[in-house]
Amino acid sequence: MPELPEVETVRRGLAPVMEGRLLVRVIQRRPDLRWPLPERFAERLTGRRVLRLRRRSKYLLADLEGDETLIVHLGMSGRMLVEGALMGDFTHVAGRLPAHDHVVFEVEGGARVTFNDARRFGAMDLCATGALDAHRLLAGLGPEPLGNGFSPGYLAGRLAGRRTAIKAALLDQRIVAGLGNIYVSEALHRAGIAPQRLSGSLSAARITKLTGAIRETLADAIAAGGSTLRDFHHADGALGYFQHSFRVYGRAGEPCVAPGCGGTVARAVQSARSSFWCPACQR
Repeated sequence: MPELPEVETVRRGLAPVMEGRLLVRVIQRRPDLRWPLPERFAERLTGRRVLRLRRRSKYLLADLEGDETLIVHLGMSGRMLVEGALMGDFTHVAGRLPAHDHVVFEVEGGARVTFNDARRFGAMDLCATGALDAHRLLAGLGPEPLGNGFSPGYLAGRLAGRRTAIKAALLDQRIVAGLGNIYVSEALHRAGIAPQRLSGSLSAARITKLTGAIRETLADAIAAGGSTLRDFHHADGALGYFQHSFRVYGRAGEPCVAPGCGGTVARAVQSARSSFWCPACQR
């Protein structure tokens, strides 16, 4: 499933095409994705101007004229693909089947944005902009890890007294929004913290280092265009490249890349997910 860097990369690719422009036509090719689409979905979107395109956790948010926001979740395999005049008229993305083009947004200026989702685990909904924080998909989310609300002091407060593993705590969207398995594994390696360590056992100094490692990992991943591990592509069809910089994720049995470490990356299963770490330098 795309994590924060992938969704942010898609947002940045869509913003020049959609922000400030009218949705001149919206084509809805099925009544549902993961859940049923809102009633009169295409009709309610057609003719509306996209005022701003933003991201909350792993969700794309398109604020529309009339105080309504389109919420988009990419799911496991969803892609927002841009075609037409604004993107050089490319018309094919590797692995794309037109049968899985479920929603098409024809945008003022000649661009066409297509939501393609082979597995249909993605979702779309419409919500009053002022009520977004109470929407069932967004309510209770923790702060953005790249925002001012995520700080060592905040994280220390949320971890205090917890006996859950630090990896599980960081995957809890109520504590911090948008982190997933890949980037938690990578950030913990940068911080030198084992994924099994109890959350409440971390010192203030280690929490400060972890907070910085999370920010740095996400920033580097966004700069690389995210990670392509199956279905993720940019809005223009290109691939992300951060997977070539993984320190531990997917590298079980390989040498640790930390300078002077000499350890070997290990793999274990935590809460039905693979954890990758170096037992020699992550404690």
